Amino acid sequence: MDKNTSVAPRKWRKVAYGGMQPGFDDNHTDDSFLEEMVTNANVVKRDLFKVMLDSISISQYICIVTLVALVWSYTLESTITYNSLLLLDLILLGSGFLVLLLTSEMFTPKLFAKYILNISYFITGLYALSPIYHTLTRSISSDSIWALTAILVVLHLFLHDYTGCTIKAPGSSTSPTLTSNISLNTSIIASVLIASRLPSRQHVFAIMLFSLLVFLFAPFVLYCIKRFSFVLHLGISLGLVGLALALVYRLQGFLFGMLLGLLVFITFICPYWLIRIQKYKFEINGPWDEAKLCFDITE
Repeated sequence: MDKNTSVAPRKWRKVAYGGMQPGFDDNHTDDSFLEEMVTNANVVKRDLFKVMLDSISISQYICIVTLVALVWSYTLESTITYNSLLLLDLILLGSGFLVLLLTSEMFTPKLFAKYILNISYFITGLYALSPIYHTLTRSISSDSIWALTAILVVLHLFLHDYTGCTIKAPGSSTSPTLTSNISLNTSIIASVLIASRLPSRQHVFAIMLFSLLVFLFAPFVLYCIKRFSFVLHLGISLGLVGLALALVYRLQGFLFGMLLGLLVFITFICPYWLIRIQKYKFEINGPWDEAKLCFDITE
């Protein structure tokens, strides 16, 4: 070989598991390394109006819990009688099943009969346990009960699934998440605490049935309404917001201001903040990312 012949420089190439390449440092990269870099490939650009519409589900459920708290308060003050509570329970149960029959595609007559049977067992067991609930917290002071109930309700609102993704539809194999289970349990415990301060076991049965219908049954019914018609969902949400604000205003002006401020904050201010901080979102993807294996399993 002629000594004057020049040797072409070795070209660097990407090696995933080949170790070091001769003539290059282990951390060496050339100009082609960043050619495959992609920025904000998976970032979802949100629209302000769409985010505000999505936040209505949160405002809707906050108003539902507010209405439940008002029923608790009026029952403790004996403003709502036992017969009125039973009538309210029957209205909620009947309207809920009617909505499911009209909106849910999977709600068949056979499934309806099964639900009726299960609810009959549930109501019978709840009535049998009413004397236990009535005396469950007799040794605890009322101030502790009110404080603990308020904490549990706030925790329930914080952990509640507002998207409806974990709501188990009839025939579905989807399992609820841990946070949704905790949220449901806190609402039930809060209901038991309130029921233990009522004057009779009949009131305990009626208020527990009302609370469980709202916390267990209402989210699924509202989810079916939202899937069936978003316009109907929006109308019901506005009606619940108006009803909650009107009843709270009659009860106390300060609480009305707090509730109104909370709803405005959730529906308007939070979506605006989310859109404003969206411009600071910066995601980088490139050849250095971990490989994702995709398996196509066919029978």
